[in-house]
Amino acid sequence: MSGRAFGILSPFVGGDYYGAIIEGINAAASEGGDRIMAIQTLDPGAHSADRAGVPDFRKPLSWKQLAGLVVLPGAVDTAYAMEARAHGLPVVFVAQDANGSGCSAVLADNRSGVRDAVAHLIGHGHERIAFAGHLSHFDLRERHEGYREGLLAHGITPRPDLLFETGDNHESGGEAVADTLIRAGMPATAIVLGTDRNAIGLASRMSAAGYDLPRELAVVGFDDIADATYMRPSLSTVRQPLDVLGSVVYDLLQSLLSDMSSQTRYVTTAFVQRDSCGCPARGLPVSEKAARALFAQVQYLQSTLNIQYELGIELLGTHERDPRALEWLGQTPAIAGSLGLWTPGDESRLEVVGDFRAGCDTGAALGADEFPPPQLFEKTDGRAGDVVFLVPVRSRNRDWGVLAAVGRIQSTTPPGREMMNQSGALLAAALDYEVMMAALRAQEESLRNAALHDHLTGLPNRVLLEDRMEQAGLRAARQPGYRFAILLLDLDGFKAVNDTLGHASGDLLLIEVARRLTGLLRKSDTVARLGGDEFVVLLDGVVSAQTVIDNITTAISSPFFIDGERVEVGCSIGMAMSAEGGADPDHMLREADAAMYKAKSAAKR
Repeated sequence: MSGRAFGILSPFVGGDYYGAIIEGINAAASEGGDRIMAIQTLDPGAHSADRAGVPDFRKPLSWKQLAGLVVLPGAVDTAYAMEARAHGLPVVFVAQDANGSGCSAVLADNRSGVRDAVAHLIGHGHERIAFAGHLSHFDLRERHEGYREGLLAHGITPRPDLLFETGDNHESGGEAVADTLIRAGMPATAIVLGTDRNAIGLASRMSAAGYDLPRELAVVGFDDIADATYMRPSLSTVRQPLDVLGSVVYDLLQSLLSDMSSQTRYVTTAFVQRDSCGCPARGLPVSEKAARALFAQVQYLQSTLNIQYELGIELLGTHERDPRALEWLGQTPAIAGSLGLWTPGDESRLEVVGDFRAGCDTGAALGADEFPPPQLFEKTDGRAGDVVFLVPVRSRNRDWGVLAAVGRIQSTTPPGREMMNQSGALLAAALDYEVMMAALRAQEESLRNAALHDHLTGLPNRVLLEDRMEQAGLRAARQPGYRFAILLLDLDGFKAVNDTLGHASGDLLLIEVARRLTGLLRKSDTVARLGGDEFVVLLDGVVSAQTVIDNITTAISSPFFIDGERVEVGCSIGMAMSAEGGADPDHMLREADAAMYKAKSAAKR
């Protein structure tokens, strides 16, 4: 697909709020021959945009590929938008004030729809009308102002005790307000809530407590999500036409391409009358079209659950396949994908390490502003609802990189429950798991190595030596003609080194002796340290050991230089050779020990 690409920065890239806005913008862009990319700014796996706050999102992802940016509520701070604008990208804020940034904004006329809702409630005879919402958000403050204007227009003074902060835009916020109202003895007869999910949470908690809605409390929400129609009583609400919002956003972006001067445009909202405001029950939509749509939604949700299950099994399971390869994307509706991991020590570049049906060049290094690879755009079909999604792959332990995928916009799930958010979280967990297992294996190997090797010289210790001697003995027993030798050597003059130069110098001498011995022997031979200045050499497959003994004597007798001091020591060596047809290694070690002491005694005479 040709045309320009516009980026949409959003806390989540799906859900019945963010996803629905993305869907509306995509529809308009596709109609205009352009395409969009949805970029998640929250960490994957985040539960709620309200609770997480504005993400610390700073990287200029895809800036070189985009013709403009759309910023959804709570996606990035104003400084990021200003930097993008200074870079030459038109920026449009949606449902939030541009806050003096010089950027443009598209706002729902939140006040008008809420004013109509308040007027409707007053028409039912209500005067003690409350408002509840998460007022840290610009659009929620606008809805509250519409509520105030509606009351004042009818001569009713807003009461401070009927204003409630929900703390979030979800069901939990509405539940908290319901508890407050019940504890206060129901000071309100009607309430307007900032979001439908707030309203659904409140209605559920009130009904569970035995209150008859709307007779004891009339309820109005805002957003007109799908759940509003099917709850009992069905929810009266305020609708902001997201398809119109998307068209206005896209038209504004087109305008800004030639003139980046700040503009603000508004989209009207409308009150939707249903049962919860006290109107006569209107019943559920029972048309064939509505029934089929509902059935399709049930199927979609079941499919989503299956996908989430398969993803969990694949990415948190046995790790038989490298999760970087993105084969697991085949179990999702994704059409194509690419994974970029931050270059170690340089989080401005991403190395493409995974490709799924996109034909990307794995191994390529791209700047953050160049990711994802352009091949992903070729897989998109905006008219069918397929767009490019980007989601951070980040855990508490590490910022791994960015996952890009081409897939269908999910606009009916709650925010944060879409496939991309879960994929980013599970992939980060899988990569963390790999690192943890590698560290555990390294630690296990380190412990095993410590158990089998001398801590000073790194040579095999007595335990590992005994195992190798046992293997040599078994081989001698079953293989005619195979012989092996055991040499036991002790340094002559080592005590004098310790006494004159100190134990630290003595340790350095032992390390140098170990290095010389190792350099003289074959890979199949073994040099071990038993302790102190005693070393054992196991010679594999030999007939005579005299040449090796002579070489060792010469090597050890050559001067050592320890901390600038010339040090000379000698060695006494005892040898035992296996007999034809087998040998007892322990017996041979005792033989070599006896021979070594005999040689040491002879040297003293």
